[in-house]
Amino acid sequence: MIRTATPDDVPVIHALIRELAEYERALEEARATQEQLHAALFGPDAVAHALIAEEPAKPAADGAGDGSSEGEGEGAGSDSDSGAGTVVGFALWFRNFSTWTGTPGLYLEDLYVRPQARGGGHGKALLAALAAVCVERGYERFEWAVLDWNEKALGVYRSIGARPQDEWTVQRLSGPALAELAALAHAR
Repeated sequence: MIRTATPDDVPVIHALIRELAEYERALEEARATQEQLHAALFGPDAVAHALIAEEPAKPAADGAGDGSSEGEGEGAGSDSDSGAGTVVGFALWFRNFSTWTGTPGLYLEDLYVRPQARGGGHGKALLAALAAVCVERGYERFEWAVLDWNEKALGVYRSIGARPQDEWTVQRLSGPALAELAALAHAR
């Protein structure tokens, strides 16, 4: 099941971001705090949105209530107080704008499904939900970046019709280089 994230999901979104960063071999770069995520997703000047992928709660078996349910409880990855199910993934996105089409677009910043839930259709369901956002809102583009070594993800993206933009490369300015360039604006 895919649902819109709520403020109560911030701790699990934070945990999923850290898991994603570890998977991408860049855990030390994942510095966002829960407070920053809450402000970005739900604050008065929210700049991003998130969807949550959940597996439904398993129905209680005979003898339910004996406290011995396997796979439940602390450390099992439920990460949700809603009782609706177990959080297994998320997608975090924001709106961008194309000067060529004259329309907004959707940029997918992060998509992650926990390893034990991969192959269950959660990633594709998150992508489909985001495609629906695009169509419903008149966004003409849905874009994201993927690490070139992530062959499984690339295979999923090809299967849904996504195509690489090989003629473009991503550029990033951060840290001291960003500060140095900004200082030039004040030097004039």
